[in-house]
Amino acid sequence: MQALVLASSSPYRRALLNKLQLPYSCHSPDIDESHYPGESAIELVKRLAEEKAHAVAALHPGKAIIGSDQVAVLNGNILGKPGTKENATTQLQQSSGQCVTFLTGLCVLDTLSNHSQTEVVPFHVHFRKLTSEMIEHYIDKESPLDCAGSFKSEGLGIALFERLEGEDPNTLVGLPLIRLISLLKNINISVL
Repeated sequence: MQALVLASSSPYRRALLNKLQLPYSCHSPDIDESHYPGESAIELVKRLAEEKAHAVAALHPGKAIIGSDQVAVLNGNILGKPGTKENATTQLQQSSGQCVTFLTGLCVLDTLSNHSQTEVVPFHVHFRKLTSEMIEHYIDKESPLDCAGSFKSEGLGIALFERLEGEDPNTLVGLPLIRLISLLKNINISVL
């Protein structure tokens, strides 16, 4: 079986990939993740997933590289990682009672054939109406400052939602495993 490399430094993506019980290594891609003018959210995550995979591929010939990137979109605007409590508060206030769409770009690059497969997987999060107290309490408890959309769905963040819509809940955390399994199967890497 071809060896796998996860082109990411994200502990969330590593935890998800561990679920598949496949051996892999990690290598953090060093790319510019800036949003190009006029680039849609879908184009952005697709491009970044591919760039991450290709950046790492040169250092890992003969391996299959997994690249992934994610953005949250609210009313056509991309929500980044908040970085500060104030930004997280603003993001959650804006998301209150709204639907936020998470778009995850996924690229599997087979360095043996130099063929890549890239897809964008959506996941929709319908937020409850949130009060200022709920938002402050949540941020103080979980400190989701490094998460797009300012929440951790695998933790207390689940209390912020009315409902979730999508094919794979792992997508929301940052790596759509159901789709990844299919892409790996296309290059003869079987999970089971």
